[in-house]
Amino acid sequence: MKILFASAEVDPFSKVGGLADVAAALPQRLREMGHDVRVVTPGHASANRWAGEAKERRKLVVPLPGRDRPAEIVTVPGVGGVPVDLICEEHYFAREHVYGEPDDLLRYQFFCRAIIQMLTQESWIPDILHLNDWHTAPLAFALRNLAWRTPVLRGIASVFTIHNLRYRGPDEFNDFLSQAIYYSDAITTVSPTYAREILTPAFGEGLDPLLGLREGSLRGILNGLNYDLFNPRTDVHLPVQFDLSCIEERAGNRTALRRELGLGPSAGPIAAMVTRLTEQKGVDLVIQAAPELIAAGAQLVVLGAGDASLVSDLRKIERAHPGDVSLTNRFDEALAQRIYGGADIFLMPSRYEPCGLGQIIAMRYGAVPIGHRTGGLADTIVDLEEHPEPATGFLFDEFSSHALAGAFDRAVRAFRDPPTWEHLQRNGMSHDYSWRASAMHYVDVYVSALRARGIVALD
Repeated sequence: MKILFASAEVDPFSKVGGLADVAAALPQRLREMGHDVRVVTPGHASANRWAGEAKERRKLVVPLPGRDRPAEIVTVPGVGGVPVDLICEEHYFAREHVYGEPDDLLRYQFFCRAIIQMLTQESWIPDILHLNDWHTAPLAFALRNLAWRTPVLRGIASVFTIHNLRYRGPDEFNDFLSQAIYYSDAITTVSPTYAREILTPAFGEGLDPLLGLREGSLRGILNGLNYDLFNPRTDVHLPVQFDLSCIEERAGNRTALRRELGLGPSAGPIAAMVTRLTEQKGVDLVIQAAPELIAAGAQLVVLGAGDASLVSDLRKIERAHPGDVSLTNRFDEALAQRIYGGADIFLMPSRYEPCGLGQIIAMRYGAVPIGHRTGGLADTIVDLEEHPEPATGFLFDEFSSHALAGAFDRAVRAFRDPPTWEHLQRNGMSHDYSWRASAMHYVDVYVSALRARGIVALD
């Protein structure tokens, strides 16, 4: 099967969040399964190094209302050797920021137009055009609207993945997401629980009636993790590398993390967050519960950037508890890995969480997660009280600091019982959250999309 994966960000060429990881890892796994996969993404300034070294280039003229604009397609090897087409155009994409520009709507409309133009001019034609979030959503309608006069588009089915329903573009009068929900041949989102949640008024962001119309075509597929990149046995950022056969050596990372962040010696656990500092991520709950967490003997580590008011509140807690609280107010990939490998408890108290990779990475690295029972957190964390044998962490139901503190108290009691704690760690580390199973589910969706479009699916 030929699959073109369209995304606004793709690791390592551009990365703001988890979408970049998915856009690199899922195509890699599909290629390993034998499918003919390519990725297309804007040639942001962060990709200049790769674009400058590329040998495969071709010109493209993109029709716009009123005039045409030239662009260049630069093909570079992505993760796992997947070909990545960078749409390079100086006016729209030669910028530092992937998102947040005043003309984002025009930038990503141009990206979509460039993809259509590429499809109509080149010999490699996909069976599936896999779209991701609002930046590529207009393509679902374009395939339908243009196919009647552009025969080459008639054999392409569209699959649209919602990574976060709340992010629908910069213009409230131009909701491309709704177009894609209506016109795509199949719709996915990034966890089974989130797929059910967005059909309700509480999580549907006003689109639950529209999503209800497409319920039969909507499927939740859990995001996977690239186990080659996230591997505590080979991670160069860890002071002490380890795996299940020598899990006791992980303690060296806890000691090194305390030293690096200026935390004092303690017999209690290190509780950590690696996250965007927003209320969606439940940072406000952690701020409210911090006195109880520290009183329970824990130390608190937070890495991330975001809302200034949340940063200010965390700084106040840090000043009030020197040696027990550390805030690093930036994105730091290397430090994130050391936190995953050295913290004991990983906090994910999100208001809503379509999937979440933090809890999955944490378990891979032997940190035990605490999460609010929502979205992908409910699908990946197995609560100790509810299912002791396969347990991997702790869940709480009510979105409140009191409920978070209650789950934390249960975690601290388990931490003080070494056999129970090692049981949780080993379960988390041995669970397979790689892309193997998820990629197979996507292939099923691709076949369903081809059938919905009336195209014969090839074996």
